[in-house]
Amino acid sequence: MRDVARHAGVSVATVSRVMSGASNVAEATQSRVQSAVDALDFVPSPAARAINSGRTYMIGALVPTLDHAIFSRFLDALELTLADHGFSLVVATTNDDPEREAQRALDLLNLGVEGFVVSGITRSATFEALIKRHKTPVIATSYFDPNSETPTIGYDNGTAARQALHHLVDMGHSDILVLSGPTWNNDRTKARLDALTGCTQARLTVREIPVTVAAAADHVATIPAHITALLCLSDVLAQGALHGLRRCGLEVPEDISVIGIDDLPSSHSLWPPLSSVHLPVRRMGACAGETLAQWIETGERAAPINLETRLEPRASVRRITPA
Repeated sequence: MRDVARHAGVSVATVSRVMSGASNVAEATQSRVQSAVDALDFVPSPAARAINSGRTYMIGALVPTLDHAIFSRFLDALELTLADHGFSLVVATTNDDPEREAQRALDLLNLGVEGFVVSGITRSATFEALIKRHKTPVIATSYFDPNSETPTIGYDNGTAARQALHHLVDMGHSDILVLSGPTWNNDRTKARLDALTGCTQARLTVREIPVTVAAAADHVATIPAHITALLCLSDVLAQGALHGLRRCGLEVPEDISVIGIDDLPSSHSLWPPLSSVHLPVRRMGACAGETLAQWIETGERAAPINLETRLEPRASVRRITPA
């Protein structure tokens, strides 16, 4: 900036005002400064600006994976909203490993992030100590708990699971296989499965498998003969189940019904179109970005936000009549 000021014949303060877009600079002076910037190929240094201001305007998002479309939709809405408030988004994956999450959080704090968006409400002691030491705002998503110490912006996972179950029961199904991802390291999946515990309306068989299309496709080859419906706790598992059932020569929904949870954009384009419970992940991303930006700028702690889920019934579930 000193070089630009010398070339333009103005003060460093004037260059600073022009570069920051201030309106109290004469048009002729702005033109001289811009000409000097162009002649010297000057590019402002974000790192230097951060040192001078104490601000980086960066937000960290810690998500389990980038393999599933639900996270890309969420991150897209989050990034767009944060950009509207002048913030940049930095993303790191955790593989649902609490210690890996804490290490990624430390890495991003060392880059200067001013806040975090995380998945679920379960954190390691290491992570909590980091946040306490740095006094960093954190918003938990994909989960709603008004009593959580970390503000939550998300949905009730238990309600989503019950919506799927009730639809199957209403359609006459009483022998249901529940395909779930691992619950030991995922509080969102655990909340869905816990909500089905004690169900008296149907006989449930629960199996925990990796959340991949391949795992679900392989697993449906071992479905007991009395099962009439699959309740998959994610659309990834449901889509894998559809592929696996077709490979086994079973027709959906004529031989067996399938329902998922997520309502991924691809689910309604499958054959048959997949019944699913819609999770408002794009709205969640926008709300998280808006709320976290306001928290950082005003210092006012975020309030929890509960976003409604809804059933999207399609052709993968058929009504059956008791024998």
